Amino acid sequence: MSASVQPVPMTAGYTAESSESALYSKVTRRLIPLLFLCYVAAYLDRVNVGFAKLSMLKDLHFSETIYGFGAGIFFVGYFIFEVPSNVILHKLGARLWIARVMITWAIISAAMMFVKTPMGFYVLRFLLGAAEAGLFPGVILYLTYWYPSARRGRIIAMFMTGIPVSGVLGGPLSGWILHTAEGANGLAGWQWLFIIEAIPSVILGLVIILLLDRGIEQAKWLTPEEKRVLAANIAADSKDVASQSFRDGFMRPMVWALSGIYLFFIMGLYGVGFWLPTLIKGSGVTDPLEIGLLTALPYAAAAAAMILVGQSSDASRERRWHIAVPGVIGTAGWCLAVYAGTGNVALAMIGLTVATIGVLTTLCQFWCLPTAILAGAAAATGVAVVNSFGNLAGFVSPYVIGWIIDTTHSTDLGVYTLAACLAIGSVLVLALPKQLVNR
Repeated sequence: MSASVQPVPMTAGYTAESSESALYSKVTRRLIPLLFLCYVAAYLDRVNVGFAKLSMLKDLHFSETIYGFGAGIFFVGYFIFEVPSNVILHKLGARLWIARVMITWAIISAAMMFVKTPMGFYVLRFLLGAAEAGLFPGVILYLTYWYPSARRGRIIAMFMTGIPVSGVLGGPLSGWILHTAEGANGLAGWQWLFIIEAIPSVILGLVIILLLDRGIEQAKWLTPEEKRVLAANIAADSKDVASQSFRDGFMRPMVWALSGIYLFFIMGLYGVGFWLPTLIKGSGVTDPLEIGLLTALPYAAAAAAMILVGQSSDASRERRWHIAVPGVIGTAGWCLAVYAGTGNVALAMIGLTVATIGVLTTLCQFWCLPTAILAGAAAATGVAVVNSFGNLAGFVSPYVIGWIIDTTHSTDLGVYTLAACLAIGSVLVLALPKQLVNR
């Protein structure tokens, strides 16, 4: 994107709103499927440890606390390297940097098969977080180069459906690998899990180098007229944003307020990502393949809800209630899952499905907020600050829940903790000034 491009009048071919919508549909068809697949692969590599846990802990004699700390230390590496990674992406471009991110994390994820000790587990999880740092905020930043704020709710939702889709595909796949590959060539099922699920990330990293453009000006698949229209819309949208320097991304109080809110929401996200298989197992399901199939249900429902809420959010230009209401719904879902207890699989699955819908819908709509108040270099640093600080909850959440399970021999208190955090974040969102974030 060229920051110097000035708004220009719409040419005759794009005077109608329907024509402009057709142009954005063309952009979406080119960008979103590839970025979506990258996020599916990324999230799968990040949380497949939740499935590996079903047999890995027993094989390696790890406690729940060791698992929780190892799952969470990913986010320490993620936190340290997030802002530098996004600044590099802003300077070098998304194509080379996102490809680098994907290939390096795939190699590290596959290396998880060699884990023997808690320290080895901790080191590789830390390195995986460092390698992946920058992908998510980098893509959010990249989307601001193409879409004005009024169109980002649905687009971000489409991209972030990579999370539930990774669950829909990854749950059954992970369960199948654990069920069928155990002992093949002398390797445990969880070792095959890490090897097989790293392969898509390597392939997609190579595809990124071939297909992803740095910005509007470099897109050879757009006509000069189409480039002018897109660039003019971005330039006009950026005029309303006061914060555009690298320093603004660190110094604005609103950035840190959003970081705190995001931390509460992330507690709920990684409750789903790291513990959903365990919670389903706790409801009375024991077969890994059946657990994998059941995890697909909450994620499939969440994917549909994310798209529908994103469309409503863009159409109404309202952001706060589109975040808070799903958050409250997710809180109720967590509480229902606890109430169901062991033995009532149907009620537990309803609760977990409602919780997953609430958590993921809340998160995807949240990302309309930072991009509404930041642009340019400020977006590069500010989006990374919000994401890295918020993702510290990814360290706290699995470790605390693991400790609670070891101490109480029950998941109930841990799940209530997740519900409380989601509720707090939802209330705090409503305290934000609507005239600032409803764009």
